Amino acid sequence: CLATLIIMLVGDTYTLINYVSFINYLCYGVTIIGLIVLRWKKPKIFRPIKVNLLIPITYLAFWAFLLIFSLYSEPIVCGVGLIIILTGVPVFFLGVYWRNKPKCVNRLIESLTCWGQKLCFVVYPQCGSAEEE
Repeated sequence: CLATLIIMLVGDTYTLINYVSFINYLCYGVTIIGLIVLRWKKPKIFRPIKVNLLIPITYLAFWAFLLIFSLYSEPIVCGVGLIIILTGVPVFFLGVYWRNKPKCVNRLIESLTCWGQKLCFVVYPQCGSAEEE
């Protein structure tokens, strides 16, 4: 979010749209790949909607074309888009993967979450430690 704010203040909106569109296409493709892998590895699980595999495979062909064309035509924009995505990796490790955090880190993360919820009117904030419940 901070990187996006800096880019919006420094760069132009067209470049930001290019960053976001590359990231969106990348996420859509990975999602479709996940769908195909699950259909292949776990064919018996319940699916409320089941489509012919030809549809996601066709989508992946167009997706690959768009992604390769984007990488070829604007490699710097795609690289910056990937860097923007990778800024979330430390946040993931700090907030989710690291299980035995000190209490001060848990309090910091909880207060940032509560502050963000109040700022964005996302949900009614439940300030207080999760360990207390």
